[in-house]
Amino acid sequence: MGSSSSFSSSSKLLFRQLFEKESSTFTYLLADVSHQLWYLIDPVDKTVDRDLQLIDELGLKLIYAMNTHVHADHVTGTGLLKTKLPGVKSVCVTYVTGEEADQPNQEWLLPGMLYSSVVVGGLTFRVEALINSTSLYIHRQIFTLPEDTLIYPAHDYKGFEVSTVGEEMQHNPRLTKDKETFKTIMSNLNLSYPKMIDVAVPANMVCGLQDVPSQAN
Repeated sequence: MGSSSSFSSSSKLLFRQLFEKESSTFTYLLADVSHQLWYLIDPVDKTVDRDLQLIDELGLKLIYAMNTHVHADHVTGTGLLKTKLPGVKSVCVTYVTGEEADQPNQEWLLPGMLYSSVVVGGLTFRVEALINSTSLYIHRQIFTLPEDTLIYPAHDYKGFEVSTVGEEMQHNPRLTKDKETFKTIMSNLNLSYPKMIDVAVPANMVCGLQDVPSQAN
């Protein structure tokens, strides 16, 4: 996720980065207090109570619970949020056929990348998920942004919480390679089978719960 500018100190803008340690997932709370817009991005079922406590303490009314993709490493907290906070609508940025959401935003589909633009406190946040990406797509979509654009990860396993477009352009061990080298690296990662995928993906196709009442209009 990237913001188009450094964060201002304006009281109209609220931004919180939250972390779930078992899956190393970052959840993001964005609030534009002046325009009554509140987003919780990539909630995890295990930390829903923590998120609800924070939202309550800040005096916010959550409007949208958003998933950037169908997560394979954890169960989304979107369904639980809908049962605990009537009126919350689920949004899926990367819509997959059969996935349940109040707002399956198919219009955000681009070749190799799906994204949503969320305007909060005068800043534009691009909520992005890369699918079968090549370095070409990343260069076209991300590296064309200003170099001081902040990049916030969906996951991190080394303790990094934020970067910038400029830093990634210079130091990212994969994206500094040419397209063919990048494709070779990605094709030979030999990653282990995700331990949660058989549980998480089916659950996340139905908002994280088997029986979540739909609020779609």
